[in-house]
Amino acid sequence: MPARKKNQATLPGMPTMEDLHATLWKAADKLRGSMDAAQYKDFVLGLVFLKYVSDAFAERRDQIRADVLADGVPESQLGQFLDDEDEYRREGAFWVPQGARWDDLAAQAKSAGIGQLIDGAMDAIMQTNAALTGVLPKIFNRDNVDQRRLGELVDLISDARFTGHEGKKARDVLGEVYEYFLEKFARAEGKRGGEFYTPASVVRVLVEMLEPYAGRVYDPCCGSGGMFVQAEKFVLAHRGRRDDIAVYGQESNERTWRLAQMNLAIHGITGDLSSRWADTFYEDKHPDIKADFILANPPFNMSDWARKTSDPRWKYGTPPAGNANFAWLQHIIWKLGNRGSAGVVLANGSMSSKQSGEGEIRAAMVEADLISCMIALPPQLFRTTQIPACLWFFAKDKGPQGAKALRDRRGDILFIDARTMGTMVDRTERILTDDDIAKIAGTYHAWRGAESARLAGLKYADVPGFCYSATLDEVRSHEHILTPGRYVGAPESTDDDAEPLAEKVDRLKKELYAHFEESSRLEKEVRAQLERLDDV
Repeated sequence: MPARKKNQATLPGMPTMEDLHATLWKAADKLRGSMDAAQYKDFVLGLVFLKYVSDAFAERRDQIRADVLADGVPESQLGQFLDDEDEYRREGAFWVPQGARWDDLAAQAKSAGIGQLIDGAMDAIMQTNAALTGVLPKIFNRDNVDQRRLGELVDLISDARFTGHEGKKARDVLGEVYEYFLEKFARAEGKRGGEFYTPASVVRVLVEMLEPYAGRVYDPCCGSGGMFVQAEKFVLAHRGRRDDIAVYGQESNERTWRLAQMNLAIHGITGDLSSRWADTFYEDKHPDIKADFILANPPFNMSDWARKTSDPRWKYGTPPAGNANFAWLQHIIWKLGNRGSAGVVLANGSMSSKQSGEGEIRAAMVEADLISCMIALPPQLFRTTQIPACLWFFAKDKGPQGAKALRDRRGDILFIDARTMGTMVDRTERILTDDDIAKIAGTYHAWRGAESARLAGLKYADVPGFCYSATLDEVRSHEHILTPGRYVGAPESTDDDAEPLAEKVDRLKKELYAHFEESSRLEKEVRAQLERLDDV
């Protein structure tokens, strides 16, 4: 981008990212009263994406004009450069045909046919940009859409410009806006929001632990694509390039699949999310992929899933029909390459459950020496569920990493208890801070003997109450239960770091209530199994 563009961000009165967020969330509220959260999410994000495409197109068009004129080309010959679609695509901008550009639509915002015009614009952009084929929503001309409100929404979004903010390009600005909106909509949708959104700090723990510098990154239940976006950020933060990683994903929900495709397009990530949405268990869209890194947040305790009892993925035991937790884990192990590693978010019950053969499956995975680390997460990280969560980490090869590595972790498992970590951002939600994430990831890297830990001077040592390196014999003595609290012990108590009594009581109450919910779920599962036996 020319320097004059960047300098605009420092001028007084220029809108900030917070201003942009406020403008766009006001736009979302415009439709809040007339449709449910899931529906207005599709409307707002679709229109925001369309606005971004136009702004990025205009930004690139201005740059082409400036470059061509600087080369001494007369204005009379500008057209052949401005209308060369390849000039846009090679810089990561989408080609937007005339009539589909935002200014064309904004001029007709008060028209009774604005919905038809927007649907037409979506169609035209998909036809001229193969990466967006079948992705953009064409939902604006339906009978249940209030065209007056839609026009007002277009006017509000017209107030937002995705260029010039803090010296960032349109793509980077919208990437932040898109992530911000996904989080806001996930909160608005409550439990259903968990279908497409994983809290950003949890995703960062997974990525920072696995360090996906280069290779194939896979997510079998990719939601809106947040794992891929964070992996890309990790690569760029370590001076890599976007094409250092290749992303592969699958999503069973059509609307969520569209969100993911738009999210990847905004961030300039070329990913294979298959041509259409599909259930991973019923129809694996990437049957031959062997991934270097797998990041996943499967639906917790999913009871309605397409189980095939003879599936070759069930190497460690057939998962129960009433809970897919160990189906996801075995699918992920099946997809790992010879030196692949994976991080998975699951319900806490997966670490200790014994019903329906789950204990035997977990024991078989432990004995296969596939598990590298288990992390107990603090409560209230997930607004969309009160079920306590944990992180599973797998490694196909736990031997020394690289010529300078010294650690051979075959036969060992690292346990980390992070339940007391994190900071409350309001009364109901907790996040893991940068320091928390660095402590967790740094502990794992030091234990693993990773190059990043060596360069940072990190050395591993057991810390009572936080981390412990256990042998397989120790895990066997605990009947293959993987709850970190069994292994790390109690922290060394001092008067200085004692938790205030009121806070401790409040925390323990929340944890107890969460355990009650899990106990209730298990009771229902047992009753259901017993009823099935009665029917035999």
